[in-house]
Amino acid sequence: MKEQVNIPTSKIKRAASFALAGAKVGSNYLKYYAKKAFDSETSRDELNESNAGDIYESLSKLKGSALKVAQMLSMDKNLLPVAYQNKFQMAQYSAPPLSYPLVLKTFKQQFGKAPLDLFESFSKTALHAASIGQVHKATVDGRTLAVKVQYPGIADSVGSDLKLVKPIATRLLNLKGKDIDKYFREVEARLLEETDYQLELKRSVELSEACSAIPGVIFPGYYKEFSGDRILTMDWIDGVPLMEFARQDHPQALRNTIGQAIWDFYTYQLFTLKTVHADPHPGNFIITPDHKLAVIDFGCVKVIDEQFHRNFFALLNPHAIKDEKELDAILYKLNYLLPDDPPKIIPTLKKAFRDMLLLLGEPFNSRTFNFGDEAYFKTIYELGEKFSRMIEIREANGARGPQDAIYINRTCFGLYSILNIIGAKVNTRKFEP
Repeated sequence: MKEQVNIPTSKIKRAASFALAGAKVGSNYLKYYAKKAFDSETSRDELNESNAGDIYESLSKLKGSALKVAQMLSMDKNLLPVAYQNKFQMAQYSAPPLSYPLVLKTFKQQFGKAPLDLFESFSKTALHAASIGQVHKATVDGRTLAVKVQYPGIADSVGSDLKLVKPIATRLLNLKGKDIDKYFREVEARLLEETDYQLELKRSVELSEACSAIPGVIFPGYYKEFSGDRILTMDWIDGVPLMEFARQDHPQALRNTIGQAIWDFYTYQLFTLKTVHADPHPGNFIITPDHKLAVIDFGCVKVIDEQFHRNFFALLNPHAIKDEKELDAILYKLNYLLPDDPPKIIPTLKKAFRDMLLLLGEPFNSRTFNFGDEAYFKTIYELGEKFSRMIEIREANGARGPQDAIYINRTCFGLYSILNIIGAKVNTRKFEP
């Protein structure tokens, strides 16, 4: 993959890159409609492929929060066409890497030294590149290390990038501009934390120790002496990325074993620690040769407020969902129902929430659950489509739910998605809510 020699860091240059992507998309639409005028059989898939490629190319050059949002969207199969999902998934582990001179500059700024002044060997070419940083392989004192180097200017561009993304999200989610501010503040806070490698080092050590007893899950060791604000060093773990493992031919028993480790890792954090690794995409996990789950990235972590936790996870209880008074109380506490909602739409909204909550809660309310059951996920997507077409729900376009729910929803949907990709059947009652 061709290396990138610079990243646009100023607000003007990054805005211009967004504008250029928009112009390319507009051009693709013109080509599509011109072609369709002469050939009525022309498929929209071709348009989606062109748009997805052009948008990803622009975002991959910008990197940072712009590319991170694309990565997040790729996990939701119901939100984007397949062409966009496939392209944006590349942001998880195979974005274009930065050239070595930029890496060298970051080391000089961080340590006042070049990589080979610190390590016995250091790969000049990145072995993995994602949205916030890229990973190089190094050795020192007989140890093999993974050195994560953050892209220049990423931390300073988070706020301005989100302002550029905001109009798109507002239109996509049918929200009023003022209503979406609290959600963007939450996303900005988490993204800024992801650029703070000192914080990631601290959380990596703490959560690794807290989760060390979970069977089948391992973590790298971390090295404070080789880490700083923009560089994070840990043990190199051999194995295959989770997505590659999922594509390989493995016995169902092994898929179940890996799936169980993932389920236990997340439910232990959600219900015991109340602090959770909130970035469950395949690029953050490696399957080792002895079939252990290695968790290699704690950049995005959500600390869950106690009161929010109590109300939010009460929605997993089918008895609470079926009790109208109890459900009403929870939905109003969490702002899924709003005091100024027109009375005529409340029954429709309540039925939509009840139906979706019962469906999404099924894994937690079963002793075992088969996440490889495509019929279950098809039902979720069909129900989502049904709700999106209902006039009452489209008109009820206020921002619903607390900002704390953004990353918890992302965690739970990401967990379901990963287990579906693996095709795992798991015991869901090991860490009961």
